[in-house]
Amino acid sequence: MLGDSWSVKKILVACGSGIATSTVVVQKLGELLRARGLFVRIEQCKASEVESKISGFDLVVSTTEVGDSKGKPIVRTVSFLTGIGIDKDIERIVKLLSA
Repeated sequence: MLGDSWSVKKILVACGSGIATSTVVVQKLGELLRARGLFVRIEQCKASEVESKISGFDLVVSTTEVGDSKGKPIVRTVSFLTGIGIDKDIERIVKLLSA
């Protein structure tokens, strides 16, 4: 996670359209994880695409209900949009990536 390309964790960020909301989440999530010294690969998609794209990702962060994540953890939150509860969500994400 600290720059070693073999250990970089991958996060899939999903929202309804895969465009506006997920872009905001990707930017804020990346910024907050980098501030903690964590370097991750983050991609975005529509919530309906999670099941087909989850392979190769370690975690899903979503602002809406998503389909089958094939056993990968899902953090469903709007805290990256509202700012409310964001610290708690970041800690949860860090723990899930470290597991």
